[in-house]
Amino acid sequence: MSQSYEFYDARAEEARAAAKAATLDNVRDRELRAAKSWSDLAHHARGVAEARIKTEREKREAREAAEALEA
Repeated sequence: MSQSYEFYDARAEEARAAAKAATLDNVRDRELRAAKSWSDLAHHARGVAEARIKTEREKREAREAAEALEA
């Protein structure tokens, strides 16, 4: 199941908040690493979604062009 940008971004924000609240250095570092990973996943998910939209648009335009030639 693919996750959305919003899901990953929310997890990153939670990890940043946990890092800010952490009193132990190792916990803060772990949460900051987690936040970076979640942020990377969020940006990747956004890129995938944008690529999917672009591909669908290109296919639709090609289909419409082919239909126009047939008419």
